[in-house]
Amino acid sequence: MASRSLFEQTEQDNLQRAQPLAARMRPSRLDEFVGQLHFLGEGKLLRRLIRADRLGSVVFYGPPGTGKTTLARILATETRCRFQQLSAVTSGVKELREVLREARDELAAEGRKTLLFIDEIHRFNKAQQDALLPDVEEGVVTLVGATTANPFFAVNSALVSRSQIFQLEPLPPADVKTLLQRALRDVPRGLGRFDVRITEEALDYLSEVCDGDARRALAALEIGVLSGGRPPIAFDRQLAEESVQRKAVQFDADGDAHYDTASALIKSIRGSDPDAALYWLARMLEGGEDIRFICRRLIILASEDIGNADPQALPLAVAAMQACEFVGLPECQLTLSQAVTYLACAPKSNAATVAIAEARRDIREHRLLPVPRQLRDSHYGGARKLGHGQGYQYAHQDPSGVVAQDYLGVEREYYRPVERGFEAELAKRLQQIRQQLKSAAPL
Repeated sequence: MASRSLFEQTEQDNLQRAQPLAARMRPSRLDEFVGQLHFLGEGKLLRRLIRADRLGSVVFYGPPGTGKTTLARILATETRCRFQQLSAVTSGVKELREVLREARDELAAEGRKTLLFIDEIHRFNKAQQDALLPDVEEGVVTLVGATTANPFFAVNSALVSRSQIFQLEPLPPADVKTLLQRALRDVPRGLGRFDVRITEEALDYLSEVCDGDARRALAALEIGVLSGGRPPIAFDRQLAEESVQRKAVQFDADGDAHYDTASALIKSIRGSDPDAALYWLARMLEGGEDIRFICRRLIILASEDIGNADPQALPLAVAAMQACEFVGLPECQLTLSQAVTYLACAPKSNAATVAIAEARRDIREHRLLPVPRQLRDSHYGGARKLGHGQGYQYAHQDPSGVVAQDYLGVEREYYRPVERGFEAELAKRLQQIRQQLKSAAPL
C-alpha cells in the first residue's frame, strides 16, 4: 500500500513539473489571490457572499489571464464544494447532462454540492444554456461561468438573471509584479531553486508589457529563466524583451474590444484630446480594424460633434475616407492620423445633432403641421385655383437676402448655435435673421 502511495505521489510530481509556471503558481486560497479588489476586497460583495455561505451562481467576465479559472477553484475550496469543470468549446449537451446527473447524485448521497465551472460559457448554444437552468434554480449546482465576452449580450438572459456578474479587470503592473516576485521566491512550485538575479527594470518591463495578463507575464519569466544559462541567472531587461512574444492586440471585430475601443476613440476626439485619440486609433490599427469602419465613424463625428463650429470638418473627414480607399494600408494611417488630430482640435458643437433630434421628436409626438399655402408647389396647372404659392416672397429680391415670411406656421427654434468656432458667427447672423422672420404674421 505504501509503494502504491509513493507511486501515485511520483506521478503527481511528474504531472506538476510538466505544468507551465502559471498553472503551478495558481493560488489555492482566497488570501493568496492577487487583484480584483473591487469585488474581492474586505467588505466587498463576493467576499461577503463567501463568508455568509450564500454564494449562488456567478459569471466572471474579463480578459484572459485575470484569474477567472483560479478564482472558480478557490470558490469551490472556500465553499467546500466538489469541483467540476467543463469547456463550452469541447463539451456538448450529453457531457453537460452527465455532469449534472453526477452532481444530483452527490448531493442526494453525500449532501455535498457541486461547483460547476464552465469556461467560455458564451460558446454554449441556447439549448445547452437552457439545460443548466433547472439544476441552477434548484441549487443542485453552483454555476460559475467564465467568459471574455459581455455576458449581457452573449449569455442566455435567463442565466444572467439568476447569476451575479463580476467583471475582472486587467491586473495593474504592481499586482503582476507581486506575482512575478512570488514565483521567483517559491521553491517547490516556482523558480526559487534557479538562483535568479533579476533587475528591477526587467521586472517592471514584464509587469507592463503583459497588458494585465498574469499568465503571459509568468510565461515570459519562465522562458527567460529556463533559457538564461547556468545559475546564477542574470535576468536583465534584454533577456526580458527576448522572452516576450510580440503582443497580439485583443480585438474581436464582433466583440467588446471592437466597440469599446471605437467608443474610446470617438469620445477622445469629442473631448478634444488628440493624444488619447491617436492612442485608440493606433490600437484599432494594430488590432486589424476595418479602415472603412474607422472612416465612417469619423464622418459621423464630424457632423455629430463638430458641425458648423468648423464646417471644414465634414469635407475633411470625407476626403480622408476617399484617400484611405485610394491609398490603402499602411500609408493611409498617415491620413487617418491627420484627420483624427484635426477633428480632435476642432471647435465642438452638437447643435445640429440636437436640432434634428428635437425636430423629429416633434414629428413623432405632435400634430403634423400643414405646409403653409405660400410655400406649396405652384408649378402645375390648377395650383393657382387652390391658392398654392400665393403670397410667396422670393428671398433674393430683398437686398439682405432675407424677407419677413413665415415658413412653418408656428414658432419653433430647433437650431441653437454655440459660441464656439464659426458657429459663434452663425449665432449672431441667425439672431438677426430670426428677428426679421418673426416680423411676418403667421398665415
